[in-house]
Amino acid sequence: MASVLVRPRSGKVLAGVCAALADRFGISRGLVRVAFVLFGLFGLGELAYIVLWILIPKAPSAGRAA
Repeated sequence: MASVLVRPRSGKVLAGVCAALADRFGISRGLVRVAFVLFGLFGLGELAYIVLWILIPKAPSAGRAA
């Protein structure tokens, strides 16, 4: 389980929100993606995804010192 919530630069499909959540909580990226699709069909998944896209920062690039 990752200690920081950041959107990865690789392994993402759209914006990396599902990958970030899956990495942070140690669950399958596919499971998180399916949950967002279902939440989008039956709730406010699209709005939640856009808000998280804005709020979750991108991971620093590999060549950049922390």
